[in-house]
Order: sequence, then C-alpha cells, then structure tokens
Amino acid sequence: MAREYGRNRRMGDQLQRELADLVRTQVKDPRAEGVTISEVDVSPDMRNARVYIARLGGEAEAIEEAVEALSGAAGFLRRELGRRLHARRIPELRFRADTSFDRAAHLSRVIDDAVSRDRGDDDEPDEQS
Repeated sequence: MAREYGRNRRMGDQLQRELADLVRTQVKDPRAEGVTISEVDVSPDMRNARVYIARLGGEAEAIEEAVEALSGAAGFLRRELGRRLHARRIPELRFRADTSFDRAAHLSRVIDDAVSRDRGDDDEPDEQS
C-alpha cells in the first residue's frame, strides 16, 4: 500500500520551492517575469517532472511565451537544482501552462451570474396572480 505523502510528492514539493526561487532570482528572460510555479508532478521513476506554471492576469499568449522561456532554461534550472538539492537524480523538467486558475475564475463568474439572475427573478411579482 502506497504512502499518502511519498517520496515523489516530497521531491515535487522541494522542486516547487527551489524552482520558484530560481525563476525569481536567476532567470533573466523577461518572458518569465511574474511566473508562479503552481505544481510539480514527479513521475514514479523520478526521471521526469511536469512543472505547471501560471501568471496572474495570464493571457494565453503570455503564459505560452513563459513556458517557452522556461523550457529553454530547463538545462540551467536542472543544473542549479542539482547543486541545491544534492539528490542522486534530478528529473527532466517539462514546463506546462496551468489553466486551473482560469477555469476557476470562469466557473466563479458563471456561478455569480446565475445567483444574480435568481435573485432578480425572486424580486419580481408573480404574473400568475
């Protein structure tokens, strides 16, 4: 039976913390400014890591540029992670856009619209009377 908080999860959390610091302090590409590392998912064999990134007010084009910039810096980031973590193996980094924030904002707007419509319908008198 697998542990709830296993080695892969701990490695993902550590990678997330270190990558956030590296992106903020070491990556000089302006396309990567304002990027947030939202999640790191490490494969069971610890060879690959999917790094999900988001950007506040993230237009799709800007986040894709950030993915491109960080993918270009993946070798540098991996080397720096090796220096910081002293792990036997540092996973290959594969950057992806995290769209969960956009989906959550969209769902919130849909719910707010539905609630405001329901409130508006309750305030009107019944036409059947």
